[in-house]
Amino acid sequence: MALYEHVFLARQDLSQAQVDALAATATEIVEKLDGKVTKTETWGLKNLAYKIDRNRKAHFVLLNIDGPGEVVAELERQTRINEDVIRYMTVRVDEHEEGPSVMMRKGDRDRKSRRDREERD
Repeated sequence: MALYEHVFLARQDLSQAQVDALAATATEIVEKLDGKVTKTETWGLKNLAYKIDRNRKAHFVLLNIDGPGEVVAELERQTRINEDVIRYMTVRVDEHEEGPSVMMRKGDRDRKSRRDREERD
């Protein structure tokens, strides 16, 4: 089976519960077609580099998928139909990253450096 990373951006006016429901729906689609979601990360509400459909921010979500190509085709088809998703991207990878992704580690690193600065002052 092939390994994929699927990232989608949800509209800024959605609540966190609605974003989690979108991720759960994507997981159901993958599992229905004999695939498996090995990791789901919600990166939170982030600023966009430019406006997309009048949105300046978006909720970012990452799914690590293990499954055949039909899974990705159906997931992208369903995502394209959904009005709450403003952008998505699926990339085939050789192996999934162990532990938290780079986006999650960046937040930990920022909190650690902020804490270190406060201790010095």
